[in-house]
Amino acid sequence: MEQTSVQRLARVLRVMVIVVFVCNIIVLLFVPTLAGMLAENRWDGQTMERLLTGESVGFWLSFTIHSWNPVIWMLALTADDLYWPVLTLFLLSCGTCTAIILWQGKRVLDTILKGDPFVLDNAKSLKRAAVCCFVISGAALARLIWGFAYYQSIAPLLTYNALFVPIFLMGGLLFMVMSALFRQAAELKAENDLTI
Repeated sequence: MEQTSVQRLARVLRVMVIVVFVCNIIVLLFVPTLAGMLAENRWDGQTMERLLTGESVGFWLSFTIHSWNPVIWMLALTADDLYWPVLTLFLLSCGTCTAIILWQGKRVLDTILKGDPFVLDNAKSLKRAAVCCFVISGAALARLIWGFAYYQSIAPLLTYNALFVPIFLMGGLLFMVMSALFRQAAELKAENDLTI
């Protein structure tokens, strides 16, 4: 059976989604490390050069293992400066939600490749993606409010957190509408299949 242009596009998109999903999972492992290095101002030119050339692989791996240590988290939460734990938790929650959204997209693309996109599973997948968008939007709003208290200024309004709130809120609403449309289409398809 020859594939339609939609199925060919879905196949390419599926590969892209899988690649981004795998990259997302790999980066999630290094989030505490990157946030810790940012919090400790270790991002100078020499550090970047060592990381990119592979000179400090041992340092990188030890810092990564060290940053996932629960004792370090407890010490960071009891310290006066909560920047690293807040940034890490925010990025981990957003990264996890992004991975879930990508996986749900892969599931929808799988049904398109099978030639049967109007099923209730797609409506459920899109609803899960909507919930993840709302979680990201809520996390960004919480971090924005935390930023106001931490910096005691309106400077956090000029960060990506302020941008995440409306973007992911609108994305969640769009996923909810698409979920309702897929659910309606699946119900109509089921009724048509029964009448024939």
